[in-house]
Amino acid sequence: MFRSAMNDPKNLFLLLEQIRQGNEPAFRQLYEITKSRVFNTALSYVRSREDAEEITQEVFIDVFRSAGSFEGDANVTTWIYRITVNKSLDFIKQKKRQKRFAFLTSLFDRDTGEVVHHPPDFVHPGVALENQENAARLFQAIDTLPEKQKTAYILTRIEGLSNIEAAQVMSTSVGAVESLLQRANENLKKQLLAVYKSLVADS
Repeated sequence: MFRSAMNDPKNLFLLLEQIRQGNEPAFRQLYEITKSRVFNTALSYVRSREDAEEITQEVFIDVFRSAGSFEGDANVTTWIYRITVNKSLDFIKQKKRQKRFAFLTSLFDRDTGEVVHHPPDFVHPGVALENQENAARLFQAIDTLPEKQKTAYILTRIEGLSNIEAAQVMSTSVGAVESLLQRANENLKKQLLAVYKSLVADS
């Protein structure tokens, strides 16, 4: 039900119109319809369920506050994706600024210098369980991509948007998205080939 509603721009626009008028049930309905997509997109960026949940909350706070300024230059789904991408990127930048030193020092025992913290395995709800190990390596490689390549790849390859939809979210041309994807694929191949060679060498 929710997926079909997600794909109905008219229904989402009507909900947004009601939200503009302060209709809280309409906001809850929009949240239920779109929250999974928002959460999964955020998770693809931050690879932490807790952080993705925080971003999801921020996205919907922004949706509620900004409903009145929605100009209809894109459909509601595109608008929400755009907010999600921007919130995710902002979150990453803020996290790096605030916690870089604290994170690095927490990795090691102050007396011995030994590693005391091991990041939890990354699990993405959109990836089958038997593929989670490969997915973790893929997302590590995605993290190394430049910002625009990462966004184009996540939107099209992870979230399944078309190049046209991704271009609308990113406010760019379809040709630019195609170019970004080509470069992202080339960079990921290099990264994953290096990982594969390392695994073979260690086996």
